[in-house]
Amino acid sequence: MTDGDSYQYRGNLFYDLAKTTSIRMAYVFARELRRKNVAAVALTPGFLRSEVMLEHLGVTEVNWREAVAKDPDFAESETPVYSGRAVVNLVADPKLLEKSGRVFSTWALAEEYGFSDVDGRRPHWGNHMQKKCGHAMKPCDDVFYKYWAGGMTDTLLANWP
Repeated sequence: MTDGDSYQYRGNLFYDLAKTTSIRMAYVFARELRRKNVAAVALTPGFLRSEVMLEHLGVTEVNWREAVAKDPDFAESETPVYSGRAVVNLVADPKLLEKSGRVFSTWALAEEYGFSDVDGRRPHWGNHMQKKCGHAMKPCDDVFYKYWAGGMTDTLLANWP
């Protein structure tokens, strides 16, 4: 699990290292486990409506919408079940190995696979942030991943490991 499907600064050194490292680890694990047909991906939720966040905002899952007055971004929040459904759909995907080594968002996977959160909504944190911040959010894409492949190890030791 990570925070965001981009490789941008996350506002605090240690938090940033932990979350961007998760994205890099998915890539490295995919590389090292590719010959064993093991997929590795990183997953990011949007604004997670976790128990801690509900408590922080003084609401429950029943009345969570009341917290939107305190934090308007909470309107696009999602439950942990949304992430769970993303994982279930990834695991069931016969083409999962083609996704290996990458980071995926719950909102993009919901669009791809057609699942919803427990309340029937499909929160889309990416669209929400694009409206709020413009194109400041730059998801990792094919161009991004090209910088991680074809380096010295791939050139000198193409079959490693």
